[in-house]
Amino acid sequence: MQQLLEEIASCKACKEFLPLGPKPIVAGSPHSKIIIIGQAPGKIVHETGIPWNDKSGDNLRKWLGVDKTTFYDPHKIALVPMGFCYPGRGKSGDLPPRHECAPLWHGRLLDMMKEVQLTLLVGNYAQAYYLGSRARNTLTETVKNFHDYLPEYLPLPHPSPRNNIWQAKNPWFGEEVLPTLKERTRRVLDQGKRI
Repeated sequence: MQQLLEEIASCKACKEFLPLGPKPIVAGSPHSKIIIIGQAPGKIVHETGIPWNDKSGDNLRKWLGVDKTTFYDPHKIALVPMGFCYPGRGKSGDLPPRHECAPLWHGRLLDMMKEVQLTLLVGNYAQAYYLGSRARNTLTETVKNFHDYLPEYLPLPHPSPRNNIWQAKNPWFGEEVLPTLKERTRRVLDQGKRI
């Protein structure tokens, strides 16, 4: 696994498209119990080299009910974005994750993580890639029907503060999805038993 992470760290597959240059950010271990598949690092994450080291990460940790020590323990949680490098800014926020990363690296990474009991699909890009035709027409519908994808996957919206309006419009997320997410996270991390 360490060799693979070193290969990823030196990847330059889409160098010419990255405004700040390649700096792949990923974390995991053969013993990871939960995989969080997100979008791509933002600028703060690119600068610090720490995944989910921003307000979105703070929100995600609240959703999971875990502290930073637990969140950043790769034996517990793997952090695998769809695009490993900061893609740059677009007109209305960061650009989409580069499409090269997932086909190049995800299969090899996930094959080495034999103890995973829960995979969180954060945002449209992860859901489209991993759910394919099983995804609903919208992210809202996919997340609302999260039970259909358990126990393998649990789809989530992106935890960006920009999505506070979405959460206010969809109170079922806080009432149904977050309690399930916290409970499954706790059971996996506390007991390590398949649920």
